[in-house]
Amino acid sequence: MPHQLLADLPDLFACADGGRVRTAADWRRRRGELADALLGTVYGRLPPAGTVRLELLHRHHPVARLHDAFHYQYRVVLEGGARPFWFLLDLLTPRGDGAFPQTGRAPVVLCGDGCWKYASDEVAAEVLGRGWAFATFNRTELAPDCYDPARDSALYQVHPGLDFGAIAAWAWGYHRAVDALASLPFLDAGRIAVVGHSRGGKAALLAGATDERVALTAANDSGCGGAGCFRWLGEGCERIEHMLKAIPYWFAPALRAYAGREQDLPTDLHALKALCAPRPLLTTEAFGDLWANPTGTCQTHRAAREVWRFLGAEDRLGHWYRPGGHTHGLDDWRAFLDFADRQLLGRGNRTRFDQDPFPEMADAFTWKAP
Repeated sequence: MPHQLLADLPDLFACADGGRVRTAADWRRRRGELADALLGTVYGRLPPAGTVRLELLHRHHPVARLHDAFHYQYRVVLEGGARPFWFLLDLLTPRGDGAFPQTGRAPVVLCGDGCWKYASDEVAAEVLGRGWAFATFNRTELAPDCYDPARDSALYQVHPGLDFGAIAAWAWGYHRAVDALASLPFLDAGRIAVVGHSRGGKAALLAGATDERVALTAANDSGCGGAGCFRWLGEGCERIEHMLKAIPYWFAPALRAYAGREQDLPTDLHALKALCAPRPLLTTEAFGDLWANPTGTCQTHRAAREVWRFLGAEDRLGHWYRPGGHTHGLDDWRAFLDFADRQLLGRGNRTRFDQDPFPEMADAFTWKAP
């Protein structure tokens, strides 16, 4: 498959002071440097957390078509900025007896793609049928996604003067949803998995990379600015210049300097994946989704894998490819749930997440883990 490698991927183990990561403590320091480079150059720095409180708006049970699930809707109220702010969070929980939906605490799948309705009833039934609670919110309540570069509404009114892009705002929304879910006594705050598709996948990846409370991170067809690669350009893939022409408001203003100069970036998206280590991370991709750079995504996986290997957790990193194009279908969800079941619930399955989809390609980096 035709591709262009613009430069070697930055060494994840080369510290800013000229030293090299040798220990787990060294990695913690290096992790901070990688996060600073990504936020400062690509996404913008996330707003401060503030405080969160929940208001229950609706409770209904059972939902017959969804395994008799309980349905809750909450207003997530955020305080601590220039003005109060809120967004809606919907929660479906497996059925149970008594005051709470089930005996024990349910693990949670959290998805911010409520604006796109990718999570159909069929998907929700699959999630609930495996014993997971399913939480969804509309990330565009945090920052609009209407191809308008203005930063003067929603979260930008709460934190004026900050240069965070919409992806950072959406990731911040995932964090505040985690705050909310962690406060509910019938949910397991230690087993929250975040997932998203396309631009929502970019947000889910950034959310998992910047909040270690996220137990598992997954992104589907997230491409440039997500699981893809700035330097490794697969056939027909999206590049920085394409994104900044159509959707500049997704990113930090600093990224403009690197349109057409990807080789000069101080970072790349293998670092975004590496920030999730050693927690579980899955990326699901489509061979025919060339715009999302499936070959470049494979290369960031290979590079980030060195970090999981260094930390002794290589089995917690996975990727999965299917035929087809840019969609978030039931097969993608089932692969994600198989991975989440295995990683967080200890359930076996036959899905493989360690296959090499492009064995004919050379690695896009020359360095290795210490």
